[in-house]
Parts: sequence; structure tokens; C-alpha cells
Amino acid sequence: MKKRVFLLMCCGSILFAGCQNDSPEDESNADASSHQAANEEQPESTEESSVEEVTEEAETVELPKPVEQAAYEYSVNENTYAIQPIEGSSAESQVALLTYDDAPDGHAVRIAEILAQHDAPAIFFVNGMYLESEAGRDALNTIHEMGFEIGNHTQTHASLPDLSPEAQRAEIVETNDLVEEITGERPRFFRAPFGQNTETSSRIASEQGMVLMNWTYGYDWEAAYQEADALADIMVNSEYLNAGSNLLMHDRAWTRDASADIVEGLRGKGYTIVDPDKISSPEREAAAE
Repeated sequence: MKKRVFLLMCCGSILFAGCQNDSPEDESNADASSHQAANEEQPESTEESSVEEVTEEAETVELPKPVEQAAYEYSVNENTYAIQPIEGSSAESQVALLTYDDAPDGHAVRIAEILAQHDAPAIFFVNGMYLESEAGRDALNTIHEMGFEIGNHTQTHASLPDLSPEAQRAEIVETNDLVEEITGERPRFFRAPFGQNTETSSRIASEQGMVLMNWTYGYDWEAAYQEADALADIMVNSEYLNAGSNLLMHDRAWTRDASADIVEGLRGKGYTIVDPDKISSPEREAAAE
């Protein structure tokens, strides 16, 4: 989790599925498009020019705080979107990343609370349209203040290939602006709806200092797994679970109810829930220079 206060208690090399809202229109899933940081200024001492002592009130100058160099241990594989140790890092490879899309749409705060109770970090990928109400803004702020990473999932969850370059920019940048307005931080990770990145969206994400992040597998959009026990079982026992798995989930009631069992099931199989704060991104790297 982030190094702010963590309230409460405080990756899988192929793309498998899309979200309920992210699921592609056909069975091909997200195919080729997804193979993708006081000094008190003392007045200069002056000689006395008379018997009368002359004093000046010192002006306080607040210097910028130094940016702490982040200890990155992982990166996102550009082809599979698995989470992998940075070359030369001693970080363990048996990790899984938890991600939740379409937030905050009703259940995200409770999901965050459950994850916090299990000391499990995650990324919540938000849609800007949910941040236009006071309730949505409050929910996002609550999740952020709990220490969870906030990612960009576009403004309206539109299919980016169907939009003009200008509209794609608006979908991405407007959401970044909203997130920054509410939390004080711009998102570091971008996930396109349906996993459909385009040359334009990839370029805009790069300009915005974001890393493209699709997923390696997910199931909660499928009718057969819209029940907590079934979802928890497949997320932990999927043939696609392996080192670095990037798990796709959503702001849904059945996903909320399965989250604790998913966390404990992954840990029971020897997986560490990777902290997104340990995953590198251009924006953070630039800030730390």
C-alpha cells in the first residue's frame, strides 16, 4: 500500500477475459489490442552604525521538500501485462496484483474496507462519470485515503477505437484531472475499456506519465461467476494463475463478497499480493529525479 496512513488494519501470461463492462463484444476477448515525487533566512549581519541597535525581522522561507526516491521492485510486462520483478531486483516473483474496474459504482468502498482488513493492496480503476457526484467524489477520496492506488479507466467507459483522437484525449485527460482534483494525485496506470488500446490512447497515456495496464485473466463479468463462491474458486484455481498474474475484477456485489476468499486463497497457494506502490511508472520516476 502507499506509505500514507492505511486505515483499518493496516500476476498469468495471456489475456483471458474482459470485465462485465470491459468484456469485448465477441469471444476474442482483448486480443491484439491487449498484447499491449525552513529554511529561516537570517538577515545578513550588519555592523552597528550608531549606539542604537538595529534589528530586522527575519523572513521565513519555506524550501521545497525533497522528493523521496521510490524503491521500485516491479514493472508491467508490455506484452502480457504480468507484473514482473525489475531486472536486477531481488523482489519475489510469486506475486499477484488485484485490480478493480468501474469504480466507484456502489461497492468499491466496501471492497476497499475488506481488502484493508486483510492487508491486501490493490488498484481501483475509476471512471470519471462516477466522480461527478458528491457521493462519487467522497467514495474516491475515502478509497484513496485508505492508501489504495487509483487508476484511470476513462471518463465514460467508451470503446476507444470508435472515437476520434480528440474524443479519446478527452476520455483520458478529463478523468486524470478529476482524480487529481479530488485526491491531489494523477493516476499512474491506464486501463482502456474492453482492453482496447489504440495508437492514440497509448500515446496520450504516455504523455500523461501513465503505464498501460490490461490484465492476464478475470471472470466476474461472466454469468457463471456472478456468485461469490464460484468467483472466489475460479480466481484462485484458474489455470491462468501464475507468477505475476494481473487479476481483473469489478465494482460488483458478488466480487465484493468474494474478495476476502480470493486474497486468502491466493496467499494459501503461496502468492504475495503485490503493492502497486512498488510498480514503476514514468511519472514517479521523473518526480524522483
